Amino acid sequence: MEPVTELARHIEGVTLIDQHVHGCWLAAGDRARFENALNEANTEPLAEFDSGFDSQLGFAVRAHCAPVLGLPGHAAAEDYWERRSRHSEIELARLFLSSAGVGDWLVDTGVGSDVAGVAELEALSGNRAHEIVRLEEVAEQAAQAPGDYAATFGEILHRRAASAVGTKSVLAYRGGFDGDLTEPSAAEVARAASRWRDRGGVRLRDRVLLRFGLHQGLRLGLPLQLHVGFGDRDCDLYKANPLLLLDFLRRSGDTPIVLLHCYPYEREAGYLAQAFNNVYLDGGLSINHLGARGPAFIARLLEMAPFRKILYSSDGFGPAELHFLGTRLWRNGIHRVLRGFVDAGDWSEGDALRVVDLIARGNAARVYRLAAR
Repeated sequence: MEPVTELARHIEGVTLIDQHVHGCWLAAGDRARFENALNEANTEPLAEFDSGFDSQLGFAVRAHCAPVLGLPGHAAAEDYWERRSRHSEIELARLFLSSAGVGDWLVDTGVGSDVAGVAELEALSGNRAHEIVRLEEVAEQAAQAPGDYAATFGEILHRRAASAVGTKSVLAYRGGFDGDLTEPSAAEVARAASRWRDRGGVRLRDRVLLRFGLHQGLRLGLPLQLHVGFGDRDCDLYKANPLLLLDFLRRSGDTPIVLLHCYPYEREAGYLAQAFNNVYLDGGLSINHLGARGPAFIARLLEMAPFRKILYSSDGFGPAELHFLGTRLWRNGIHRVLRGFVDAGDWSEGDALRVVDLIARGNAARVYRLAAR
């Protein structure tokens, strides 16, 4: 057995800031729901012959989450599901969230009403949670309210942002990054809002109003998160390449822009983080779904992006396992990569320790202005 090094001990013990996450389930569901949650891209129930357990993420759940439930690593899928079913989702949340080693959760609240909100995630984990305001949700709230759309949007955004630490846009899902991303005129916004309200004002896809919301978030000055790359099939992947954001980024001023997930565009995102002082990136979602291939992805994140521009996140949503698994796979992956750098003589162990602290929490604490505990 290899001796436990200072680097290994430090990575295992460092408290993380999960800078992009969603709520976990609160109510019980069946096995089909669970297995569907192990597949990000398919928006329909999995085919009868398929299984979410037979994937990199499914194997990672069995390897790393099974011991938390008192099972051996790599327990069979049937054994895992049987043991999981003995617990309520609340019990599972308390178990996995408290095991994650996360001190702060930055919660995108724009997905679903059947998952834990900010206060619930804080209570279940025993650690701090902060809101990330989804701009498209603000738009839908403004569309359902009376009066001038633009003024109502601004009022809702400023009210919600007063207690939030950042904003997020899912523009990648609503048409992609290609095309005009300049700020529309007031007249364009009024006409587009009238058309959208006439159609019911739900699920914003109007390009004018998406651009309006993006610039309102930018002007707010809080960090603005943008989904990039891999996601469900509502997202046209080739339109989610962050290089299509170049013109927007050139006009983004000093507002921090955080590129989320990034796969398979992690190298493009790394270039943008090097090219723009206000651009950052993370590997959340991707690391979970890549499972055993996570270390290779983490290594690619470290190729071009400055180390003060990389942040940790899990993008956990639904099963509480994903909130825990993100941390487990990141700790394992960053250790494997940095240990290789140190053993090859390319990095000192002191530098590796410092980079771990930057990515684990230091960069996020700075970008989101999180007070020390």
